[in-house]
Amino acid sequence: MKRLAQVFRIAGKAVQHGPRLVGRMPQAWRVYRKAGRLGVMWELRRRTRPANNYAAWVQAHDVLTTDQRAAIVARVAAMQATPLISVLMPTYNPDPVWLRAAIESVRSQLYPHWELCIADDASPSQEVRDVLRQYSENDARIKVVFRPKNGHISAASNSALEVVGGPWIALMDHDDLLAEHALFWVADCIAKNPDVRLIYSDEDKIDEKDQRSDPYFKPDWNPDLFRSQNVFSHLGVLSTELVREVGGFRQGMEGSQDWDLVLRCMERIGPQQVQHVPRVLYHWRIHSESTARSMNAKPYAAVAGERALDEHFERTGVRAKAEYVGFGYRARYALPEVPPLVTLIIPTRNGLALMRQCIDSIVRKTTYPNYEIVIVDNGSDDPAALAYFSELAARPNIRVLRDDSEFNYSALNNMAVAHARGEVVALVNNDIEVITPDWLSEMVSLALQPGVGAVGARLWYPDMTLQHGGVLLGLGGGVATHANKGLPAGLNGYAGRAALIQSFLAVTAACLVVRKAVYEQVGGLDEERLKVAFNDIDFCLRLREAGYRNVWTPYAELFHHESATRGEDAAPEKRERFLSEENYMKSRWADLLRHDPAYNPNLSAVSEDFSYAWPPRVEAP
Repeated sequence: MKRLAQVFRIAGKAVQHGPRLVGRMPQAWRVYRKAGRLGVMWELRRRTRPANNYAAWVQAHDVLTTDQRAAIVARVAAMQATPLISVLMPTYNPDPVWLRAAIESVRSQLYPHWELCIADDASPSQEVRDVLRQYSENDARIKVVFRPKNGHISAASNSALEVVGGPWIALMDHDDLLAEHALFWVADCIAKNPDVRLIYSDEDKIDEKDQRSDPYFKPDWNPDLFRSQNVFSHLGVLSTELVREVGGFRQGMEGSQDWDLVLRCMERIGPQQVQHVPRVLYHWRIHSESTARSMNAKPYAAVAGERALDEHFERTGVRAKAEYVGFGYRARYALPEVPPLVTLIIPTRNGLALMRQCIDSIVRKTTYPNYEIVIVDNGSDDPAALAYFSELAARPNIRVLRDDSEFNYSALNNMAVAHARGEVVALVNNDIEVITPDWLSEMVSLALQPGVGAVGARLWYPDMTLQHGGVLLGLGGGVATHANKGLPAGLNGYAGRAALIQSFLAVTAACLVVRKAVYEQVGGLDEERLKVAFNDIDFCLRLREAGYRNVWTPYAELFHHESATRGEDAAPEKRERFLSEENYMKSRWADLLRHDPAYNPNLSAVSEDFSYAWPPRVEAP
């Protein structure tokens, strides 16, 4: 009956949205092959939800009114500094209609202090050359270099770079469009952040009929996500001095030349010198020869991306290799020749079946060669459980610590960390069950990287829907929720972010790996104010405050039979304690709860599925 009810619901949505979804049938079949019926239902719900009607969102929130245009013009006139922004555009045989549209989108900028530097890479089309010559003759702000010989996009970009006269370079393809306020927001960002060297914005796609779709509302600077996908490129703006300092665009990196350039630039600056403008300032043209539709259009780009990352790791002294995974890249970080001892800390009270499942899965499946298990027995009184713990304690790499005090998750873990022999500690719930044998190798390899604090895993409910894909703060007026919660296995989530290594403000301590020295440096979990709830979130935020970044990886996968032993906080005294802990978090971390840099103000403040925000939480011009 449930299946039948679902069929009727699907049929109803198909009738309602059929004309719009007909063109999506091949995509629906691909989703079904990857994620089955649950995946199709998830995507159908997401795409037919009114909040995710992007055309309506654009009309409501991303079309400038006459008053807004006037306000921007007035703000430009009031600027103390108006830096010249040089738009860099390599061209090779584009559709003349799209080329004209691209150039006109620059000429229509509300910020007038720009130049357009075009290098034509020996286009065979006379019409293209005529269009470029006409524009350069009629508008002194447009400079055109006609290359005598085709050298591909890196060489053409360098030819355009040679004629740049401004302190800032904005990268643009020959068939894409800039939003009319794009360069204004770039100049505004420069004015507000005098130390900035790299700037990037949100983007969407535009088809042959100029219909906009598929927006990518990006997080603030996220180096781990940037090593997984090029979040920077559209619209990417770079300091001219910095670009010339690193040698410009490298030949041999065609298809990933922008990514390679930014990788070399970011190695010379601090993360605070990279700024994100959370607005759709760039429209990426979708057509058969563009990677906006598929990387299959330029398969060499994937190879160049792997090389760019590998050489970045080599330059920075990181032992890692990149692997293209179809929708982004995976960085495989190497473990030391002698992997450090890891102490797995598992608090429990009774819970025989869960503990047996947890321990058995760790022992049978874990391939990491050097670990010990510390079980923290918080007052167990089940004879069968006690007998099992005694049996475990007889094994050479398992210890059982007894603590009969009132349940205090923070104190239990802090006590166990103090007794840990490992250089690295892993906080593990007793309701965790290992899926991928290299889960611990993956997490430890990340935890040992310079600047990394806590590392979190991809946790699944037993029905293979996502339980933990990283933590987002402040959604729905609360403290924390899990990104893409409920996403069926096989789907990659919004912009691939449920399946790529990236930084979050926090990860859950249901399965968390961190160096012991780092854990102790920030004082561990707060056992005074956060005995049960939010202690892992607070711990991660204090790690960030101390200069570390917290990383989530989808390549360490485990089941999480969530809160199977502790139950809900329904009793009055538990409810009072929970509210006290929640209020502490809202007071202590108010700024981060208002703006989570791993999220985007154009995305929903209510739902964790990356729906669009109505209205967005950005400044109106």
